[in-house]
Amino acid sequence: MISVDFTNVNLEHLVTHKIGNKLRDEGFVLSSKESSVNENTVDYLLKYFLSQFKPIDFHKFTHPVDLEMNEIFTILNAIFSKNESFLDQSKNIAKLLYNHSSHPKIKAGELNVVYFSGISFENKYSDAIGVFKSESNVPFIKMNGLEERYLIDHEFGFELKGIDKGCIVFNTNFNEGYRALIIDNANKFGDAQYWIDDFLQLKPISDDYHNTKDFMNIAKNFVSKGLEREYEIDKTDKIDLLNRTMDYFKTNDSFSKEDFESHVFQDEEIIESFRSYDQAYRSDNGIELNDNFEISTHAVKKQSRSFKSILKLDKNFHVYIHGDKDLIEKGVESDGRKYYKIYYQNEA
Repeated sequence: MISVDFTNVNLEHLVTHKIGNKLRDEGFVLSSKESSVNENTVDYLLKYFLSQFKPIDFHKFTHPVDLEMNEIFTILNAIFSKNESFLDQSKNIAKLLYNHSSHPKIKAGELNVVYFSGISFENKYSDAIGVFKSESNVPFIKMNGLEERYLIDHEFGFELKGIDKGCIVFNTNFNEGYRALIIDNANKFGDAQYWIDDFLQLKPISDDYHNTKDFMNIAKNFVSKGLEREYEIDKTDKIDLLNRTMDYFKTNDSFSKEDFESHVFQDEEIIESFRSYDQAYRSDNGIELNDNFEISTHAVKKQSRSFKSILKLDKNFHVYIHGDKDLIEKGVESDGRKYYKIYYQNEA
């Protein structure tokens, strides 16, 4: 895993612009000078910008034709190459973001473009540029003690727990599209992919984390959706395949596609069906995967949340199946009522 340490980070430059929704013709307001930050506020500001970034899910800039045609990549390269252009280039970033802010669910907010120094990246100090958008303006209470009583008032601001949208780009791996970490807390359900796909044009780097995460996702989708297109498969069999998939990734340190297929799917026809599905899924979604890699425990932990081993029966019962599916039998009574028979040794 790539190591990143923000302990000795310095905030060198900061410019704030106001960005509205282009679809609603809200416009934008560009600052003519860098933002002024109170000395006592710097540490809080760094926490606000950086606390959510974890050195796990790295991305890189891309473009379908040529990397240098990616506008954000070109702007950031200009800043890294000539630091005194920071203010003007931050305006270019703001204009570009506004042009991509045309989805009806995009909120207006403050865009902060920041130049950092003193970040440890793979045990070497690196500069970085942060592009952050703050959208969730919330009220907070102020209690001011006067001579005879308190004056209680409120103001609006942003919570220190973290930004809505963010990207921090490290000045390394230039020829590969830099290395970047991203956050999109206001878009957890994929309502509008403008921040990552349209504005930044980032895609995951091919490393153990993404190989593990993407392959687990392909296997889950195949079992949940792909199999039933070719075979009549019982829900308990689906759950068993999902459990075997999760068991493989939890109990092995390295991944081999051939070994995975024989361990999880076992049947040659299903294996061939999975290979066709896998190939089509990669092509349709532009995913680059290795067939052999070291398994990332971080990715397994994240993906485990989406692997459901629950058999839902009407609105009356939820049966959690964690082990041998041969201990559960399905049947139909003479009067048409369906049932499951469960065998066990000990009652917890």
